[in-house]
Amino acid sequence: MSESPLRIAYLCYRGKPHVGGQGVYTRHLTKALADLGHCVDVLGGQPYPILDKRVPLIKLASLDLYNDHYPLRMPGIWELKSWPDWVETAVFMSGSFPEPLSFSLRAWRHLAARQRSASPPYDVVHDNQCLGYGLLGIERAGLPVIATIHHPITVDKRLELQAARTRYERISKARWHGFTRMQVRVARRMRRVITVSESSHRDIQAEFAVPGERIEVIPVGVNVQLFRPLHDVDVVPGRIITTASADVALKGLRFLLEALAKVRVDLPHAHLVLIGRRKPGGPSDRAIAELGLEDAVSFVTGVDESRIIELYAEAEVAVVPSLYEGFSLPAIEAQSCAVPLIATTGGAIPEVVGKDGDTAVLVAPGDSDALAEALRATLGRGAALRAGMGARGRQRVLDNWSWAIMAARTVEEYRRTIEDKKRHPGLPDQRHDGWSRLGRLGR
Repeated sequence: MSESPLRIAYLCYRGKPHVGGQGVYTRHLTKALADLGHCVDVLGGQPYPILDKRVPLIKLASLDLYNDHYPLRMPGIWELKSWPDWVETAVFMSGSFPEPLSFSLRAWRHLAARQRSASPPYDVVHDNQCLGYGLLGIERAGLPVIATIHHPITVDKRLELQAARTRYERISKARWHGFTRMQVRVARRMRRVITVSESSHRDIQAEFAVPGERIEVIPVGVNVQLFRPLHDVDVVPGRIITTASADVALKGLRFLLEALAKVRVDLPHAHLVLIGRRKPGGPSDRAIAELGLEDAVSFVTGVDESRIIELYAEAEVAVVPSLYEGFSLPAIEAQSCAVPLIATTGGAIPEVVGKDGDTAVLVAPGDSDALAEALRATLGRGAALRAGMGARGRQRVLDNWSWAIMAARTVEEYRRTIEDKKRHPGLPDQRHDGWSRLGRLGR
């Protein structure tokens, strides 16, 4: 294969800068690709990712129906200026999440137009968990497409439905996750899939029926120079830190809040700092009120990474209470900062954080009693645990999670995808769905 620099179109339909795996993955991977000498353009939707200065952002603006200031707003008809706008609105009105589909259609329009222009052509298109039907149109415009699937969102859907309290809530959540049917169909048609753990590799085969030989495991990295111990920052007694970018059942925040309430019976100074936005009236908001934790939980949002690292340094312990994770960036960021970590055994977490009692304390997912017991055993032992478990956790990150290595392996997958497109121009598994004529629409 040629070793010349590649021109890469990277798709990020939603890229929260500091929380949420997609935005963090996008920022660090594209920077590492630029470090290797490749040219990367990021095509992004709101919230836009923050990128290295060498990585241009091409804004493919959505109608931003889920913005933080006015979520679930109904767009005015004067805002509907293109057919992807109409698609986004129609899917939104049906009760389903429209952004993966509508963003993929905007990306298809943009890339197909570029193919017809005098602009230098892209060598490969890298999709980050969008898996919208527009990717099939991009392939038919002549561009090879590879996708990163952090984990199958069908798992999120199943856990959300299990957590639904009423029949109406169950129907609403099922409708909202309607886009997962599209993602299953599109995933089966990808030439190559990158995922971040062996656990996700197995789940993608089981949930999406993607053949295992098309899937490559390339774990997520962490910037160990940035996420590091801060020895000049004082630890705040009783402080627990966690990250929750979305108020969904998958993240297991309810169980951490229940554990905190139990711990405070014996340790009333225990309190939680949550990196993420509070959603008034949401499940976590209700749980905080029900458990009497208003004065014990604080939310932090809109801060840069330097402040996040300070928050880790101030914490006695970090917790990842997720019911399931395909990888868990917050876990390795906490470990990189040498913060003692309590995490569940959900999904890929044990694979990522290491052995129970060595580099982390592991408990069963969805068990607030086990979380409370682990917190009681950990709080008050900050200095000793940092010197032992925290130091071993950081060494594990240093040994395993380098963005430079991950980027080099990703480039290998790009080249395999390009070669496969040359040898086999047609998409894999075309017989599995009725979208074989999709590419004609973009001409």
